[in-house]
Amino acid sequence: MNWKVLKTESEYKKASKRLMEIFHAKSNTPEKDELELLMVLIEDYDNKHFELPELDALEVIKYKMEEMGMKAKDLEPLIGSKGHVSSVLSGRREITLKMAQKLKDFFRIPAEVFLHKAE
Repeated sequence: MNWKVLKTESEYKKASKRLMEIFHAKSNTPEKDELELLMVLIEDYDNKHFELPELDALEVIKYKMEEMGMKAKDLEPLIGSKGHVSSVLSGRREITLKMAQKLKDFFRIPAEVFLHKAE
C-alpha cells in the first residue's frame, strides 16, 4: 500500500493495524521499510491529535521510590547529599540536568519527565 500523511481516525486505525501485522519484519525487507514509515506517520498523527498530560517530576520520583521500596537516603548517589535530596523532594530545589540524567537511567523513565515541572 502507498501510505501518506494520516489525516483521519480511520486512516490512523488502518495504519496501526498494519503496523501490528508487520511489527516483527526482518531488516532489509520492504515490510521493514513500511514498518518504519508507519511508525513515523503514526507518531505524527499522535502528536497532532493526542495531548499527553504533564507529569509532576516530584510525584513521579516519589511514586517510583514507593514502588521500589526506597527511602530518601537511597537517592543520595543520584541527587547528592541528604540536604540536596531533601530540598529536591520538597520542591525547594530544581532538578538539574545532571540529576535528571541519573534519575532517567536509574528509574528508566525519559529525562523530560524530570526536566519539566507541572504547574
